[in-house]
Amino acid sequence: MKVSFNTDEEMVKTIKEGLKRTGGYCPCRFEKKEEYKCMCEEFKSQIADPNYEGFCHCMLYYKSNED
Repeated sequence: MKVSFNTDEEMVKTIKEGLKRTGGYCPCRFEKKEEYKCMCEEFKSQIADPNYEGFCHCMLYYKSNED
């Protein structure tokens, strides 16, 4: 398992700017809830799932099942 940034550098830059603007909360969510703070609870649970492979909600991170 490996978690890395999206390979699209422009997208990563845009999302990181959004995180700064929102105080660390997912810029793709309307509400500021503790579970939406980056790295969000949703993605943490997806990381814990050994069968999950894919992006987090805002597409900043990608979980790969490759070693």
